[in-house]
Amino acid sequence: MKRWAGRVVWITGAGSGIGRALALEFAAQGARVGVSGRRVDRLHQVVSAIRERGGTALALPCDVTDEGSIASALASLEATFGRLDVVVANAGIGISGPVEVLTMDQWRRQLDVNVAGVAVTSAKAIPYLRKTRGRLALVGSVAAMVHYPGGGPYQASKAAVQALGDTLALELAPQGISCTTLHPGFVASEMHQVGNDGVLDPTRPDRRPSWLVWSAEDAARPMVRAIHRRKRELVFTGHGRLAWFLARHFPGLIHRIQARIENPTVKA
Repeated sequence: MKRWAGRVVWITGAGSGIGRALALEFAAQGARVGVSGRRVDRLHQVVSAIRERGGTALALPCDVTDEGSIASALASLEATFGRLDVVVANAGIGISGPVEVLTMDQWRRQLDVNVAGVAVTSAKAIPYLRKTRGRLALVGSVAAMVHYPGGGPYQASKAAVQALGDTLALELAPQGISCTTLHPGFVASEMHQVGNDGVLDPTRPDRRPSWLVWSAEDAARPMVRAIHRRKRELVFTGHGRLAWFLARHFPGLIHRIQARIENPTVKA
């Protein structure tokens, strides 16, 4: 019998990247999946891919910065499938640039999606998960712990997700709901091709070392496994775990390494 047979999963930011891969992985393991995001065409492509493989899926357009949109998606999901067992708060964006030049609007957009969006998605889902003693998962990043110049808004948002995940794990445990915070390292995603204006540019180079970048499909498997096991936290890939360990236990070393990378002529 498939591990998630009879269960219902809702994933935000499911039109591409990790969210799409998670939807396909959950469906392959028997779950009925609701996929949400702002790009309706992408959602229908994910639903079609799941149905072609014999799975069950539903497109639920949703903007996580709109409280009413979140509530509507949840209500539609329960009306269709009758229950909700797993919620993965995955929707996110990345604003980049030196702190000195970033605008208030850019900071607000970063935190509205990655922090407030995750928090309100979780809050609205809790009453549904309480009925099934379900599972909540938040998608963070190794960037919550390992920092680099030009990544201030994104890194700050993922550090907030880490704190939010720890808080929810404590608040929800007495209700039988688990909260798993997932911190991936480098994973293939369109996020690195989207500018601060929110426009996708397929020609924009991904400056991360290609040999360290996992595919979204490879990333989805350990994420789904961690959610099933109700783990409090998962840090992965291999390089992600190493960087996380060094940043937590040897922060000065990481700072000196980053400073040398950015400016080899300056002593950190």
